[in-house]
Amino acid sequence: MNALGTRDPRRWWILVVLCLSSLVLVVDSMALTVAVPVMTEEIGASAQDTQWILDSYILVFAGLLLTSGSLGDRFGRRKVMLIGLVLFGAASLTAIWCTTPGEVIAVRIAMGLGGALVMPSTLSILITVFDEDERGRAMAAWSSVAMLGLVGSPVLGGVLIDHFSWQSIFLLNVPVVALAIAAGLTLMPESKAPWQKADPLGAVLSAAGMTALVWWIIELPQHGIWTAALPLAIVSLAGFVIWENITTSPMVPLSLFKHRNFSGGSLSLALVQIGNGGLLLVLTQYLQFVLGYSPVKAGLAFLPLAVTALIGNGIGVKIAAKYGNRWVILAGMLVMVTCFALLTTVSADSGFTVPAVALGLLGLGAGLAMPAAVAALMGTIPEDKAGVGSALNDTVQQAGTALGIAILGSLLSSGFANRMPEGTPEQAKHSIAGAVALGDIGLLTSAREAFTAAMSTTFTVSAVGVLAAALLAALMMRDDRPKPGAAAETTATEGTNEGETDREPELAV
Repeated sequence: MNALGTRDPRRWWILVVLCLSSLVLVVDSMALTVAVPVMTEEIGASAQDTQWILDSYILVFAGLLLTSGSLGDRFGRRKVMLIGLVLFGAASLTAIWCTTPGEVIAVRIAMGLGGALVMPSTLSILITVFDEDERGRAMAAWSSVAMLGLVGSPVLGGVLIDHFSWQSIFLLNVPVVALAIAAGLTLMPESKAPWQKADPLGAVLSAAGMTALVWWIIELPQHGIWTAALPLAIVSLAGFVIWENITTSPMVPLSLFKHRNFSGGSLSLALVQIGNGGLLLVLTQYLQFVLGYSPVKAGLAFLPLAVTALIGNGIGVKIAAKYGNRWVILAGMLVMVTCFALLTTVSADSGFTVPAVALGLLGLGAGLAMPAAVAALMGTIPEDKAGVGSALNDTVQQAGTALGIAILGSLLSSGFANRMPEGTPEQAKHSIAGAVALGDIGLLTSAREAFTAAMSTTFTVSAVGVLAAALLAALMMRDDRPKPGAAAETTATEGTNEGETDREPELAV
């Protein structure tokens, strides 16, 4: 809404810009997973190089989210978003000339910085442009576009690799970024918080702490719990929390966690992301190495997820308006638990029927739960903290995703190795891709059985994580459904309930 309290007539066009801006981040990440095998072979990347190509982006992105959200509030959210898009697009274009692993890693670092500037700004602009009546529909549309990018990008990536080269994956970002920048400059108004004193120490501590934490999570499967990154993460994040509570101008309003809808929504989303962390990566390997699908066919196999997610988004908005976000979140997460329970029954001979049904349930559940959870927690954030509040939500989810990938990846790898027969060559003992590359029929049969058995274990853990998220959301969050006469009652009693911890602050729009 604008300063006069009226709806911006261009708000739905602004939503298109926000969707394009977040879409490019999703498309790049998922399309790259398809390109990694070809790319690493052509540039001569080692296994460690490949890991850094994937992880360097996550490290920079997660480490700078809080700082970039604060920059958006301070200097202008549109400005920060556009700078991020320019940096992301320029780095993508530079990738065309990369010929060594080091060059690709440098490009990914630059893209992580650009992505960190873009992501918090999109959600913070959304909640300041749309009022409470329309925010649910806007959030559902934003989530739907991201889901389409998540599912469609592996298909598009496979087609590009088949017909062109791995560089085309990065080149795909450039026209989308250019369109988003042009639309942002012409359609989107600037918004920022009232000026306040900078918090450089908070920015340094948050960046150091989050980078160390994500680094520790990534290294967890290979090096165990006790590495140098863990004490650095603990000290930096503890120092950040202490400093933010004593400084007169904190970068991050940690008081948001006192509100049950914010803390419940954030923690439940983190648990869901832990459960979902390795889902697409694990199922992509199942489709390609167990069922023998091509990259394009494997991407198309995720269409049930996209279709039902769109349906879930549409249904969720209507139910949330009538009954409140909490019950939509609970219902959606329970549907997701059913998906993971189904996936635990998949064997080497199951085919695609059970995974297809499970993906349909996952899309429906995620379509219901995720937009409602984000809407509930973002509804507690005042407009002057929209950018850093959005970044706080993104950071919690990123940490959950990284932790989920580390935990599920470790379980899958160790479970696979333990189930492979004695005397298996080292190349095939820790990777089904290595077993397929050897071409031994007997070994390949054992590898497929070992992989699906290990996969079942990982999805059991995922089911437990999402079930915990559902219970947490139901117990912690409060009914946010508008009640007749609530506005008048709030006006009449304003200032009398400041001591109630369950009361949510109104969004200043």
